[in-house]
Amino acid sequence: MPCYRVNSPVGVIADTHGLLRDEALFLLQGCELILHLGDVGSKEADKTILQHLETLAPVHCVKGNIDTAAWATGLPIHQDIIVNGKHLHLVHRLEDYDPKMACDALLHGHSHKPRNEYQEGMLLFNPGAAGKRRFKLPITLGKLWIDQCGVRGAIMYLL
Repeated sequence: MPCYRVNSPVGVIADTHGLLRDEALFLLQGCELILHLGDVGSKEADKTILQHLETLAPVHCVKGNIDTAAWATGLPIHQDIIVNGKHLHLVHRLEDYDPKMACDALLHGHSHKPRNEYQEGMLLFNPGAAGKRRFKLPITLGKLWIDQCGVRGAIMYLL
């Protein structure tokens, strides 16, 4: 399980669907770690989204339902990461989470709906969608602050 010590926010992005906005790159500057919660894109060229993010910070990514190109075959369905001693569990679809899994924060995408709430002491966090607009949902990404006090999140609106 990867472990990180960070002093700045962790960037959380999902559902780019082949579009990495300049504003998203701007908001992710200064993050020491970036988590992509899937649906990067379905085309071979969409792997460049992760490459662009990696110029800012180390990136961990889980596989979304549209991540079907050859480059995405190695992406895991779920991933566990320790950041500043806190356990983060990453999935694309919330239904891929095993409720028996104990963690400090469950990070998910897929619905395109931002979420930042606690249930029974665990943060449930969805950064929303940072790519193509779906219906009338906002274009968003998220940031997490992780320290001895716990895991706190914020939704950042792009447009």
